[in-house]
Amino acid sequence: QVQLVESGGGLVQAGGSLRLSCAASGSIFSINVMGWYRQAPGKQRELVAAITGGGSTNYADFVKGRFTISRDSAKNTVYLQMNSLLLEDTAVYYCNVKTAYYPMGYWGKGTLVTVSS
Repeated sequence: QVQLVESGGGLVQAGGSLRLSCAASGSIFSINVMGWYRQAPGKQRELVAAITGGGSTNYADFVKGRFTISRDSAKNTVYLQMNSLLLEDTAVYYCNVKTAYYPMGYWGKGTLVTVSS
């Protein structure tokens, strides 16, 4: 079994910061890409940021310059540092971990981020 446990969500004022963490455990091998997605009410899930095993990153345009993704491969953990949060960043944030054996990726249960004015 593979488990992804996200943490770090919560309520923050606009302009504030949060740091999300996602730790993968269980029978998970050959991790490739680790990423964060989000889904706001009434909207589709969308990619926020992703990072490869080599450290290459990809960001959605709406978070460039504000969010930073990083990973600790030894701990099978991925982080998302979110700065200058906007009201529209309010969403459930999901961790996704892709492996060589499961390229669609495993999903976490999500962590709610609420940005208030």
